[in-house]
Amino acid sequence: MYVGTPICTVDIAEKGLKVSVKAFTVKPSQYLKGKARPPIVMENSEIPENANEHCPGPQSDSAGKSDACEGCPNQQICATAPKGPDPDVVAIAERMATVKHKILVLSGKGGVGKSTFSAQLAFALAAMDFQVGLLDIDICGPSIPKMLGLEGQEIHQSNLGWSPVYVESNLGVMSIGFMLPEPDEAVIWRGPRKNALIKQFLKDVYWGELDFLVVDAPPGTSDEHISIVQYLDAGSIDGAIIVTTPQQVSLIDVRKEVSFCKKVGVQVLGIVENMSGLCQPVMDFKFLRMTETGEQIDVTEWAREHLKERTPEFLNIIACTEVFDSSGGGAERMCREMGCLFWGRYHWTPSFARQLKKKCGVSAPALKKIIDKMMENPGLSRMLLNGTITDNALVTGLKALFKPRL
Repeated sequence: MYVGTPICTVDIAEKGLKVSVKAFTVKPSQYLKGKARPPIVMENSEIPENANEHCPGPQSDSAGKSDACEGCPNQQICATAPKGPDPDVVAIAERMATVKHKILVLSGKGGVGKSTFSAQLAFALAAMDFQVGLLDIDICGPSIPKMLGLEGQEIHQSNLGWSPVYVESNLGVMSIGFMLPEPDEAVIWRGPRKNALIKQFLKDVYWGELDFLVVDAPPGTSDEHISIVQYLDAGSIDGAIIVTTPQQVSLIDVRKEVSFCKKVGVQVLGIVENMSGLCQPVMDFKFLRMTETGEQIDVTEWAREHLKERTPEFLNIIACTEVFDSSGGGAERMCREMGCLFWGRYHWTPSFARQLKKKCGVSAPALKKIIDKMMENPGLSRMLLNGTITDNALVTGLKALFKPRL
């Protein structure tokens, strides 16, 4: 278990200060071993609410040293904090200058398939010959290494920075999951240490020239989300895709996610509804008979033989059922109410699950309608056509990508 050591003994909330973390350039393992302890840095020139009447401001050269600072509860931290703009923000901007488009994948609720969609979107873009990066900023629950079959891989450091792990020649991945000595170890960090690692990912990972950087964020609207928007600068983020399931308990949190995007100035490109239902051929179902005592008896073989003999036309029928209650209209109704683009819904199928288990590419049938919707979006369409791929090549690539599979 890795527990973050205290960053500062000052109660930040009590002092009314806004702070960010200045991360040293360190090897990845040093974060987990507790060797890298970032100092506190004042984020901007705002004066704390509990400051003295004639406070010179935390970014002033006389901060914590002038007569007006005597007796102020913030005097020590103001005197020792570095002054001026955070130099790491400049370094991040320089590193991100080689990334054409940045897309956040968000969700209000956990377990709705956000990381699955992030991985599938990255595979789809890579299949169109784009240079793609997939950044997993879920510090406490990284899923991307497992989903892409990259468990056990390590991050290597060169004179250019940290090297992503490549699942394909044009698809690189970065995650804290590559830094854990054991996959079952918990990372128990407070916000400042999470923020420091996210900053390190953005500043020190050498992606090279990228057409797309897909950022897989954890659920909610907390430290990781604020950090990624702040460090990337909301204006340079092309937009966010929000993933949800159809039940109200998920949609409630998605509404908050949409509100978050509006407040920080990130465009919501569209909303995707996952797990809208389960669809599979009738002959793939397992059939059970309930006895009077409540016992379940497997009658699958009998049921299949009965269908073959009595109703052979059922053999080619696909049965679908709702997994979650969507009587409230699901994500589509919510999008109408909030003025967001609804990209569509997709059901889970055995073929989709098998494709995910192979960890070798996009599951075309499950995402065809979603990608089609994305292509209809003017903003994202311009992104796709803004690269080196011509219109004809793009159409050819899409047709090959979404060719029906038997």
